[in-house]
Amino acid sequence: MFQDLRVWINGEIVQWADAKVHIMSHSFSRGSAMFDVLGIHPGPDGPAAFRLDRHLDRFFRSAELLGMKMGYTKEELRKAIAQMVKANGIDRGIVKLMGYYGEEAIISLVMESNVDIAIFAIPETEELVLDKAEPISICISKWRKLHPATVPVEAKACANYLNGMLSRRDAAERGFDLAIMLTTDGYVAEGAIESIFMVKDGIVKTPPLGNILQSVTRMSILEATPRIGLEVREEQITPQELLSADEIFFCHTGIKVIPVKRIEGRELSPVPGPVTSKIAGLMDDICQFRNDKFRHWLEPLE
Repeated sequence: MFQDLRVWINGEIVQWADAKVHIMSHSFSRGSAMFDVLGIHPGPDGPAAFRLDRHLDRFFRSAELLGMKMGYTKEELRKAIAQMVKANGIDRGIVKLMGYYGEEAIISLVMESNVDIAIFAIPETEELVLDKAEPISICISKWRKLHPATVPVEAKACANYLNGMLSRRDAAERGFDLAIMLTTDGYVAEGAIESIFMVKDGIVKTPPLGNILQSVTRMSILEATPRIGLEVREEQITPQELLSADEIFFCHTGIKVIPVKRIEGRELSPVPGPVTSKIAGLMDDICQFRNDKFRHWLEPLE
């Protein structure tokens, strides 16, 4: 499906099929890779990246938290992203940046070299469905979110997503679409790749940073929602509060607002609820250049 796409690797452009490393590479055998994903949206002057500056900040922050040395500047990666979006003819899609150690490491555990960088610009397809917010069912997973004292959960480290994979599998085996993980203290954390929001008595709540990923989409909802007269709070949420919420929605890069229709055995109605609908409309307006207040969030790729 993606065989005609080209990939940027350490300054060189290669075919999709040639974007690979040895099985004994450090990042494959040790799990020492990181990544970031951002959305590309069609704009009046061509494709635009959603909050590119924030995503690059997070990519470099992940490298810092993991002790990985970067050999490129943010501006160099910004230009490379624009180059690959143009080379692959992306209108609506995603860009995935990978930071990894491609060299073989049979024994070595700690690497001192700069990380390799790969940039994938991928169009929306039938498999990669974006912006289609179908209501979902969720459960509370038996797996707990990684504790921040064990690994930096703020980093988008590939190894951290084994945690999310297990929770997603748990949900599927129980007949749900997605799962929510709790912290080791028993509070609501996040999904496998999603941030979560709940609405109670018109107030929007989401778990605070510390035990969750610093999601750019979550941050954007927190910043934009007060502009439409809604109160938003970052505070600890218990499972009991979530189970009794008036409305629940998820968010991530590909779909800014995903309404929840059922949590465990409880059906929510109406779906989407009025607050969720307002926030979904707000984010849709922003991403389609219909909201001038946040137009600067979408950076034209020249």
